[in-house]
Formats: sequence, structure tokens, C-alpha cells
Amino acid sequence: MAKEDHIEVKFRLFDGTDIGPNKYDPSTTIGSLKEIIVTRWPQDKENGPKTIHDVKLINAGKILENNRTLGESRVPVAELPGGVITMHVVVRPPLSDKNNGT
Repeated sequence: MAKEDHIEVKFRLFDGTDIGPNKYDPSTTIGSLKEIIVTRWPQDKENGPKTIHDVKLINAGKILENNRTLGESRVPVAELPGGVITMHVVVRPPLSDKNNGT
């Protein structure tokens, strides 16, 4: 079996724009990918994530866990050889102060 190559991933934001695509090592953790998303979040977009805990990554309908690696989290059935994996980014909305309501 051939050595596992880098995996090309792009992150689809809520408005349909993308971060990437970029190539990542299969041993990269989902938490590390979330850190990349937080740092590369477009400055012109509102409600950007502040920490990795504000971000959920979804691939093939599954919410990915921070401690898993990209290699463990990918779904080979949905991939084309040499294709780019699109992961959807969901940002937790900021918490509002419910105690100050009427």
C-alpha cells in the first residue's frame, strides 16, 4: 500500500465562501484545523469564532471530534482520488445575556 499523502481540504463557511483549499497531513487533528479556521477567518465577516470551541466541523454529515485526526475523520466513500474534501463550518452564535430581558 502506498504512503498516505496529504489531504486537500477546504472549509465552507455559512455564506458559501471558502477558506482554502489547502493540503494537510493526515495526522493533523481536527482541533488544529479549527485553530487554522479561527486564525484565517475573513475579517469582513461578522460573528467570527473566537476560539475552537465556537467551531464545529462537519464532513459527510458527521460532526468531527477535536481529538481525532484528519486521516481518522475522512470518509473515503465520498472522495474522488485527488479531489478536495469540503468540510462545512458551523459557528456557535454568541451567547446573549438572558437575565437582562423583559
